[in-house]
Amino acid sequence: MYTANPLYSPIMHIGIDGRLTYYRTGGISTYIRRLVGALETLDTENQYTVFHSRKASDSLVARFQGAKLWTPCHHRIERTALTIELARFNLDILHSPDFIPPRHGAKRQVITVHDLNFLYYPDLLTTESRRYYNDQIETAVRQADHILADSEATRTDMVNMLGVPAEKITVHMLGVEEKFQPLPDEVVQTFCQEYELPANYILFVGTFEPRKNIAGLLQAYQSLRSELPDAPPVVLAGRRGWMFDETMARIRQMGLDSHIHWRENIPDTALPALYNGARVLVTPSFYEGFGLPALEAMACGTVPIVSNRSSLPEVVGEVGLQVNPDDPATITQALHQALTDSDWRHNMQTAALERARLFTWEQTATTVLSVYRSVI
Repeated sequence: MYTANPLYSPIMHIGIDGRLTYYRTGGISTYIRRLVGALETLDTENQYTVFHSRKASDSLVARFQGAKLWTPCHHRIERTALTIELARFNLDILHSPDFIPPRHGAKRQVITVHDLNFLYYPDLLTTESRRYYNDQIETAVRQADHILADSEATRTDMVNMLGVPAEKITVHMLGVEEKFQPLPDEVVQTFCQEYELPANYILFVGTFEPRKNIAGLLQAYQSLRSELPDAPPVVLAGRRGWMFDETMARIRQMGLDSHIHWRENIPDTALPALYNGARVLVTPSFYEGFGLPALEAMACGTVPIVSNRSSLPEVVGEVGLQVNPDDPATITQALHQALTDSDWRHNMQTAALERARLFTWEQTATTVLSVYRSVI
């Protein structure tokens, strides 16, 4: 039984759609899990129901209430079916972290728009993704009572490309977990032995799909080896995405098989060691809504090389190097500097740790909670 609080009245019943965590890892799923955990610590006043897929075996909640729904993610009748399922919960607010809200579902609706890459680069997405996002994003931003964005870049994109009023959007930078930190050498060595990785490597973390510009990274690395024949190998860590087979075929065609290590089976708990073992992290994406790997790498003291567009410059600030994803030569130059200038890399490692301390999930959740309160 909930009673009114004199500071925040009335008590709100807030729903958070966490169904996507069953279907995907990383990215938006990480956002959902960390946000829920931070809100459980932060907000002891309001009532929460976090919605899971009926197929999910694990729970997203420790203190909040959980509920399972039948409606699958990204289904053609998702918005209608979800509206029907949510009716019995009598929600004051529904937060849809995966862009697209149901037709109805609560007195107020909040959505998180992580990026608009599907509008910038529709040819780099699957037909299914284009259908789901491109056909519904205008309705979603119009219907939402308020919108959360991961970066100023995404906020600007929504204003310019979708005509969303700037005051309807609140930016909340994401956080980094405490487990991402410098680790003892022996821990990193044990990890590398377990996953058959070299002692030093260039690291990419993310889904293997065209938007991530792995092709540009491979071309840059091939050029780097002509300048530095002893350059460390590249580790591609992540999950298979669209056009994965084409990526692997390119590796074989370029004769890089022995210098590229693909790892799909690294668990979340081992990611800190993965970052610690890298000489440098490379995120050469054409577009990122935020870029968690760059932040996680910095928290481990690993220098990031990132694209000079979308949200990535906001994440890294003055740390590391920024490159033009359309020009692999700039990636080659950045890799060369990061691998050969030890004094610069040492300074950047210190700067990376300092920069990463600015990002916490508690601050992310604080901003989200302020939005919940403002819409009611």
